[in-house]
Amino acid sequence: MDSFPTIAVISILVLFLANSIRTEAQLSPTFYDATCPQALDAIRTSIRRAVSRERRMAASLIRLHFHDCFVQGCDGSILLDETPTIQSEKTARPNNNSTRGFEVIEAAKREVEKICPGVVSCADILSVAARDASVAVGGPTWQVKLGRRDSTTASRSAAESNLPSPFANLRDLIINFQNKGLSARDMVALSGSHTLGQAQCFVFRNRVYSNGTDIDAGFASTRRRHCPPAVGNGDSNLAPLDLVTPNSFDNNYFKNLMRKKGLLISDQALFSGGSTDSIVSEYSRNPRTFLSDFASAMVKMGDLEPLTGASGIIRRVCSAVS
Repeated sequence: MDSFPTIAVISILVLFLANSIRTEAQLSPTFYDATCPQALDAIRTSIRRAVSRERRMAASLIRLHFHDCFVQGCDGSILLDETPTIQSEKTARPNNNSTRGFEVIEAAKREVEKICPGVVSCADILSVAARDASVAVGGPTWQVKLGRRDSTTASRSAAESNLPSPFANLRDLIINFQNKGLSARDMVALSGSHTLGQAQCFVFRNRVYSNGTDIDAGFASTRRRHCPPAVGNGDSNLAPLDLVTPNSFDNNYFKNLMRKKGLLISDQALFSGGSTDSIVSEYSRNPRTFLSDFASAMVKMGDLEPLTGASGIIRRVCSAVS
């Protein structure tokens, strides 16, 4: 009488394990070893060239990958241009006149297409580019799992609702990342990419003119010099997210937060008396832990809802369905 339930349970477990194995096998670091073995070298060379021309591009490529994965998963949808049937994510509020590096991904795609046309997806090129950009400025490396396919759609509305706001408080940030299966620790580690890059005046104006107790007065004064108080005046003026080493991947971002020198409201929210203070403090003391956690979080983010198998396509040009 007990044998049937036992067999049923075993069968369910076997089916579960088989499905788990298939899911894990969908993305693999060796996915192109047989079909395009030179792909990763071609991408690496292209990305190094781009970052060598402009160090800021490293931050832009990491951010581009992040903004892709948080909308419809890591499917290259952010790379699509506007068409009569596609509402481009490029024009969503968090991306418009802000996301950069599209031409770098297209250049890398052209190099790969010369070697093995129609094989490597734009989504995978973007994932690899983020890793190679990190390495190019002294950041960590990680093993990129491959095998993503490209979306034939984009979602401007999802970009506007899913991407974290630079004005968000800690609670909203934690919820935003939890909705993507990422922990608070993942969130803090990924936010550490703000050790690179720059922000436009309009996203940090409120913070530097707030006269609040959570911002260093001298830091605020310095940032005001290139960010006039009036809305519409100097909105696109740039300031480095990390004033100390803006072109090097290090842990100064976290040291800045502990000194109340986070440029964005969402930056300083990570060290504001809340549950993530201890993580910021840990990363400020131990750069190796930060680099390791950042790499792990990038791998987890790269696993977000990939299109694999018969889903999606391989675009020949990253900006268009072709």
